[in-house]
Amino acid sequence: MSTYDVAIIGSGPGGYVAAIRCAQLGMKTAIIEKYNTLGGTCLNVGCIPSKALLDSSHHYEEAIKHFEAHGIEIPGEIKLNFKKMIERKADVVDQNTKGIEFLMNKNKVDVFTGVGAFTDATHIEITGEKTQTIEAKNIIIATGSKPSTLPFIKIDKERIITSTEALTLAEVPKHMIVIGGGVIGLELGQVYRRLGAEVSVVEYMDRIIPTMDSAQSRELTKVMKKQGVKFYVSHKVSAVERKKNEVTVTATNKKDEEVTFTGDYCLVSVGRRPFTDGLKAENAGVKITERGMIDVNEHLQTNVPNIYAIGDVVRGAMLAHKAEEEGVFVAETIAGQKPHIDYNLIPGVVYTWPEVASVGKTEEQLKDDGVAYKTGQFPMRALGRSRASGDTDGFVKILSDATTDEVLGVHMVGARVADLISEAVVAMEFRASAEDIARISHAHPTYAEAVKEAALAATADRALHI
Repeated sequence: MSTYDVAIIGSGPGGYVAAIRCAQLGMKTAIIEKYNTLGGTCLNVGCIPSKALLDSSHHYEEAIKHFEAHGIEIPGEIKLNFKKMIERKADVVDQNTKGIEFLMNKNKVDVFTGVGAFTDATHIEITGEKTQTIEAKNIIIATGSKPSTLPFIKIDKERIITSTEALTLAEVPKHMIVIGGGVIGLELGQVYRRLGAEVSVVEYMDRIIPTMDSAQSRELTKVMKKQGVKFYVSHKVSAVERKKNEVTVTATNKKDEEVTFTGDYCLVSVGRRPFTDGLKAENAGVKITERGMIDVNEHLQTNVPNIYAIGDVVRGAMLAHKAEEEGVFVAETIAGQKPHIDYNLIPGVVYTWPEVASVGKTEEQLKDDGVAYKTGQFPMRALGRSRASGDTDGFVKILSDATTDEVLGVHMVGARVADLISEAVVAMEFRASAEDIARISHAHPTYAEAVKEAALAATADRALHI
């Protein structure tokens, strides 16, 4: 029987990063993955393939709608080769998963393919082509999550689908009904809207991306409506039925009226649930809640001291980069170090176009907490760089403490804000004031100038370019 210092169950961003860091710290490490490719949901059926389709569909939309304004004329009709687009997405996934294989080999991490299940607190049985058992002093659970559904919806994976199936459709839908106005629903809804589908988003809450700042919700709603997406907020779905190639969604609006939507595909995008099926955690004494969540302490230890859990199976936002941070945190904790994570400073991003990005407190949260704050906001349309590229939608909004001027939250909508948000994260990690950001030179012309201008607006309402 092989013995390890650390064994990790699950090879998603949390699991494989934990494995690399454990190996770097000199621990003999094993990783267990039930699928034939490494990388988990993110690399295989989540972050990476969805971004590949978002980029491809964005290029297509630019070609048919915006190239002419740039003086680019393409003779003949621009045609969509959807099959090739899906094949490119698959190739991107393949390159990334092979990259994880390379990293495992480079760091001398042993990879086991099969379903890992506890036999006790230090032994894992791996059921794959053959059944084998390994022993580990420390074990990290990093089994991720699966798409959620509603109790009355039967996912048939053909017409009533989750995000997984939406990445491998054989055709562009005529009318895709998206249940859920969160990150995944909006991203995939925009992909298919660009490719010619009618898209209707049905959301239970009174706005889309309801966990983000309300200003971002309003801006993204406005922009995506211009793009042709239809939104039905404050709608409670009560039934989803399929007859041959037709799907009917029944919902109740805020006036308590019953309304129906009919399309050829229904994307159920109502969040994700922790995935701990088949783990047999009870054999190790690890407690799992009825909803599949694993309780952990501030060191990400379960109730069994040598067993840790990270990523989507524990509390907090289900984000790949949050899982990565936790993977490093646990590896360094096992090694006797004293790492740190500030969960308030884990950024969130929606990869629509324009992109949406946030870090820290929203304005609604500050109001609820009774915190006195200042607001500085600057529109992207006032930037020379935005006008040059034609990406004028969006804004940067900075919230700072009314007394100390410390930055409490930064919220952005616009071109490349998924990258710009990192400036805000760095500033907030060092407890910068809005004035600190305002006094830093930003290259011109760039989208990042909007961050400086918003900071100027928050400091003393003295933005320069508006």
